[in-house]
Amino acid sequence: MRVYVPLTLPGLAEAYQKGELGAAPLVAYAVTPALREWYLSDDIEELEYAALSRAALASLRLLAADPEAARRRVVVAVDVPDGAASADPGRGLDPAALGEVRVTGAVPLAKAASVHVDAADAEADVAAAAEALKAADAGDDDAQFVVDGAEDHELLWYATQEIPNLVGNAG
Repeated sequence: MRVYVPLTLPGLAEAYQKGELGAAPLVAYAVTPALREWYLSDDIEELEYAALSRAALASLRLLAADPEAARRRVVVAVDVPDGAASADPGRGLDPAALGEVRVTGAVPLAKAASVHVDAADAEADVAAAAEALKAADAGDDDAQFVVDGAEDHELLWYATQEIPNLVGNAG
């Protein structure tokens, strides 16, 4: 099963140093039944992109909580065994939890398929979105517009062999 793990550049650097993606249970995003129902598509590529987008939003939340981190969203795509990731059935219809899964056990970074990171030119919009996130969550439409501005930036795809170069830019 492919899952998408939200991180920051410092979080990616830590995962690279330790060789694993955080402590279990690890929060990630995947194509869940609730995500399928919400997205109304049977196209697996579209559904995977929706799960990646949900992880990018979670990465933005991590950035909002870490003002020292470089203002670039990071998502690691990793394959875990079927059954290692499960959605919380009690939160299945919660819009904030769409696609959210918990991964049991350690997830070695060696299992990563790819890394997705904002380009440097997205930093200003991502910084503004991280600042506006709390107000957007409270229902402020103007703040939501700023948060949506970060989503206008596509995450760039990197091979796992490029992680050392990415974390060399961690801040």
